[in-house]
Amino acid sequence: MIDYLQFVLAPQMVTGLSLGVAVILVALGLTIIFGLLDVINMSHGEFYAVGAYLALALGAAGLNFWLLLVLVPLLMLPIGFLVEKGLIQRVFNSPDRHTTTLLLTFGLGLVIEETLAVIFGPNTQRPPTPIRGAVEVFGVMLPNYRMFLIGFGLSVVAAVALVIYRTRLGAMVRAAAFDRHMAASLGVPVGFVFAGAFAFGIALAGLAGVLLAPVYSVFPTMGRDFILLAFTVVIVGGMGSIAGAVVAGLVLTQIQAISSLFISPVWSDPIVFGILVVMLVVRPQGLFGRLGRG
Repeated sequence: MIDYLQFVLAPQMVTGLSLGVAVILVALGLTIIFGLLDVINMSHGEFYAVGAYLALALGAAGLNFWLLLVLVPLLMLPIGFLVEKGLIQRVFNSPDRHTTTLLLTFGLGLVIEETLAVIFGPNTQRPPTPIRGAVEVFGVMLPNYRMFLIGFGLSVVAAVALVIYRTRLGAMVRAAAFDRHMAASLGVPVGFVFAGAFAFGIALAGLAGVLLAPVYSVFPTMGRDFILLAFTVVIVGGMGSIAGAVVAGLVLTQIQAISSLFISPVWSDPIVFGILVVMLVVRPQGLFGRLGRG
């Protein structure tokens, strides 16, 4: 029993934790965008793919992986800012905003997906792993890169939570999420906060793409499957809740990883989506409240 826990369960939990941290980074962007703008960004997975392709292309051009961790999110910021200003903001005040923005971002995602296929081709690619080897922990060999991914990802999550809940900028974001009209009357530049929050969410998706590119294959439709899990995390945790995204991301990916040891891996996704259905029936608001109400 001890050997099973040590050599089978522990590595699987590390795999689930590394995936969970990456999903949380994507889900954080989704939940910030929804919690502030009240917009469901259906193109979020494609921006995750854009981040992975930028890492692939810039890495092939000779840039260091450690530089890409900073450069790619910085490149994604103006992209997200322009998308919010040029597209989202133009339909934001439409009578049926939710449907309009959902269809708009869905169409944007299709355009990005086809553009990636035209530029980079349909073939699957994978950049080299920047950190090779493994470290022994309690007799278990754990890949160094996955351990780095977990530590770095959790540090980013902690930094985001610190900014949102412990800084003046975060107070402006939460105020705009709670009551945008009152925040505007108090001098908060709501339009700039909206565009900045959208851009920041896109940058987080791009960062997740950089981190996962050496682990998973890079291909034009890679965001389509991954975003389903991220949306599940956001809904289970509570639409617009940062704490909910973290808790749900860690729990759901661990359930997915551990369940694959006992049943066929093809059932891992149905189990996660089954939890989503149960949550929608029992507690439709999710585990936690929205961003502006925490």
